[in-house]
Amino acid sequence: MGLMDGKIALIFGVANKNSIAWGITKKLHEEGATILLSYAGEIMKKRVIPLAQEIGCDFVESCDVTSDAEMDAVFEKVQARYGRLDTLVHSVAFANREDLGGRFVDISRDGFKLALDISAYSLISMAKRAEPLMSDGGSIMSLTYYAAEKVMPKYHVMAVAKAALETITRYLANDLGPKGIRVNTISAGPIKTLAAAGVPGIRTMLKYSEKTAPLRRLVSQEDVGDTALYLASDLSRNVTGETLHVDAGFNILGITLTEEDLAELG
Repeated sequence: MGLMDGKIALIFGVANKNSIAWGITKKLHEEGATILLSYAGEIMKKRVIPLAQEIGCDFVESCDVTSDAEMDAVFEKVQARYGRLDTLVHSVAFANREDLGGRFVDISRDGFKLALDISAYSLISMAKRAEPLMSDGGSIMSLTYYAAEKVMPKYHVMAVAKAALETITRYLANDLGPKGIRVNTISAGPIKTLAAAGVPGIRTMLKYSEKTAPLRRLVSQEDVGDTALYLASDLSRNVTGETLHVDAGFNILGITLTEEDLAELG
């Protein structure tokens, strides 16, 4: 028996085979979950459909998360076909490239609104629609990053969005807890994904993280998938409102030093 046998999981944000959402999807599928996928627009369709076919998923819906009508449509289809939902995965984030990099004070008003709407408010929007489908409890999770806690170069408006996402996680956990719905977020270390490619200096971040994280290695989509499985399954039945770090320990460091730096210290 798998940890997710008989459970229905709706996953927003699969972009391609290298996306974190796909790592989560594969793990939940391997453990027996029925997978439902939602992707962002027609550009992603040609990438997502073959992946869905790979795992036998025939529920694949396009959704603009800034549209209430499109969000309603997706959850109404879940209701009509399955009548319930056990797991919701929010792996959605976007910011205009010009609002990443440069100077933080130059973030545009419109860019700020867009990043917060897509990357943070959408979790509230999804949770509101998922709640009535989780009458027997359930698990909602999202993806965040350490830039929500500490200053990371060039992350700028997305750092604000991730900080909002983590706060939203705690408030949703409090709101939905009485109904047995758990809400958590995973803070993953830097991973080579399509979304990460839009962050200036990502290659340097990957190289530096591998050299300085306590475990001296990078994390993978599969690593995040394992943690998502824990959060989706009954193993985490008393865990809610948490930010779980999957970053080889990078977040515990007060100062980051490479092996060369340590050698200089003697």
